[in-house]
Amino acid sequence: MKVLIVSWEYPPVVVGGLGRHVHHLAVELSREGHDVVVLSRQPGGSDGLTHPGTDAENEGVRVIAAAEDPPHFVFGEDMMAWTLAMGHSMLRAGLRLGDSKNLAAQGPWIPDVVHAHDWLVAHPAIALAEHFDVPLVSTIHATEAGRHSGWVSGRVNRQVHSVEWWLAAESDALIACSRSMHDEVNRLFGPELAEIHTINNGIDVETWPFARRTPQTGPPDLLYAGRLEYEKGVQDAIAALARVRRTYPGTTLTVAGEGTQLDWLQEVARKHRVTRAIRWVGSVDRAELTSLMHTCDAIVLPSRYEPFGLVALEAAATGIPLVTSTAGGLGEAVTDGVTGLSFAPGDVTGLTAAIRGVLGDRDAAQQRAIAARARVTDGFAWNQVAERTAGVYLGAKRRIRRPMGRPDIVERPLPDRDPAVPVVVELPAG
Repeated sequence: MKVLIVSWEYPPVVVGGLGRHVHHLAVELSREGHDVVVLSRQPGGSDGLTHPGTDAENEGVRVIAAAEDPPHFVFGEDMMAWTLAMGHSMLRAGLRLGDSKNLAAQGPWIPDVVHAHDWLVAHPAIALAEHFDVPLVSTIHATEAGRHSGWVSGRVNRQVHSVEWWLAAESDALIACSRSMHDEVNRLFGPELAEIHTINNGIDVETWPFARRTPQTGPPDLLYAGRLEYEKGVQDAIAALARVRRTYPGTTLTVAGEGTQLDWLQEVARKHRVTRAIRWVGSVDRAELTSLMHTCDAIVLPSRYEPFGLVALEAAATGIPLVTSTAGGLGEAVTDGVTGLSFAPGDVTGLTAAIRGVLGDRDAAQQRAIAARARVTDGFAWNQVAERTAGVYLGAKRRIRRPMGRPDIVERPLPDRDPAVPVVVELPAG
């Protein structure tokens, strides 16, 4: 098939897990014989002079990176305007695919299917599927309501939610990365949606070398890797650290990642008197993350909301003992007592007990780590993900379009959110 993938991030422009997902999927689809074009963008804050649009083949995938237009929009300040401008530049680049004067492809290239990844590319993806009159498949990696515990009463939150609803309603097939995400999409945007398929994210196990654990000397070191946002539950890991240190003095926590809540989380650390026990290392590349995993005693993923949890797979591949909440996809990726230790989202007592369970029985933790590695090797390979995704493409049929009214947006407060935490619209990611 000729597959047009539309994504707001693709290497070298990677914001989070979505970019890695799209990259692996595109390359694997190409390896299976599909003709894949990825339509993405140049880095934010650039322009046609510093970063002109490109059209080149990489790893068997044709990648079109649209240049950012001259109008001055900043994502963090003008998110919706910036997104619309990005979509306009991507749409123009996508329309040129079908132009008979398209020299890059020696003539017109017409896709058999358009695959959109998340709401930021809703406008160009919907327009291109309509222009080429082909099915639109959309992967919903997360939702605005889910990221904010159902709260979409802010102006921008409502705007994002409405675009997500529109993309879902326009799609001829939908893909969710976990069973919980499947249910969330159906609950938020149903019931008159096209079929929703559950296809887990994948992992290239060979790029995450397994390291058998050896007895550690010195105080234990825990690791958190991910975005620094409220729903990731880092505040719960900090609170648990204070309790764990009573049993295991000197225990430290390394935090790898960036996000909007860094200042607030550092204040939480001061409140629990563990400031000196936490090392904030910021964003790290894969080699640095692998090194951190190989040298820590356990990774702690305390998410209160998690569509899938790609870091859990990466940690499992490296042989690091897993301590995860049961939120969303994490509850499906990790089996408590078999491939890791789990606790209920927001349950600091349960998190503390799980960490102590790892530190108190290293042999059992190692056996769970080996089981986790075996599971990701068997069930999360990218060729399996690509095969299932291609099956969705083949089964998708372009539905009859009818005029749509605006969605009814239900607003409700956050029952469990700390009022001291500023509510923001966060960068979407896996």
